[in-house]
Amino acid sequence: MENALIIGASGGIGRALGAALTARGVRVTGLSRSADGLDITDEASVATSLGRLTGPFDLIVVATGALEINGAAPEKSLKSLDATTMMDQFALNCIGPSLVLKHSLGLMPRKGRAVFAALSARVGSIGDNAKGGWYSYRTAKAALNQMIHTGAIEMARTHREAICVALHPGTVRTPFTEKYLDRHPAVPAAEAAENLLGVIAGLSPAQSGQFFDWQGKPVAW
Repeated sequence: MENALIIGASGGIGRALGAALTARGVRVTGLSRSADGLDITDEASVATSLGRLTGPFDLIVVATGALEINGAAPEKSLKSLDATTMMDQFALNCIGPSLVLKHSLGLMPRKGRAVFAALSARVGSIGDNAKGGWYSYRTAKAALNQMIHTGAIEMARTHREAICVALHPGTVRTPFTEKYLDRHPAVPAAEAAENLLGVIAGLSPAQSGQFFDWQGKPVAW
C-alpha cells in the first residue's frame, strides 16, 4: 500500500485511519467538509474535489456518516418516522458514499491490488436485526451495503484485482456515538483504525462486494 485517500478525514475514525496509515509510511490524502469544503451529498462538490486529485490510490476509505442529522435522533418506533429525517439519512449515509464510489473509480489503478471501503454498520444488516427501531439509519446503511455489493460487480469488469467492501468498525468511542454508548463496550478510534486496516490488509479480490466486521468476519446482508 502506497497511496491512500480518506474521505471524512477530520472525523474520529477518519483521522485515526490517516494517522495509522501515515505511521506505516503510506502517503495519505484526506478530504473533509470542515477542512476542504467537501459535501458528499452534493455531486458537484464530490466531482470537483475528487477531480483535483490525480492518484492512483490503492486504498480509498469513506469514513463519513452520522447517527443524528439536524438533531433528529434515531427512531424508537414507527410513529416517530419522518420523511425529511429519512431523506437526510439516505443523503449522507448512502447517496454520499455512492457518489464518492462513482467519482473515485478513475482514481484507482486498473492493474494491481486496490481497495475501496465504505464504513457501514451492523444495524444495516437485514438478516441480523432482532431489535428493530432506528428505521432511517438502518435502511440507509442497508441501501449503502447494496450499493457496495452492486458497485463491486461493475468494478471487477475493469479493475480485476480491486476489492470493494462495506466495513463495520464496531462500536467506537467518538463524538459520533457518545450519546448512544450506554453500557455497550467501545474502543478508541485509534484501536478501531488498526482493526480496520488489519481487515483491509487481509482481503482478496474474491471477497469483493461483501460486508465484514472489524474482526474480518462476514456480516449478514
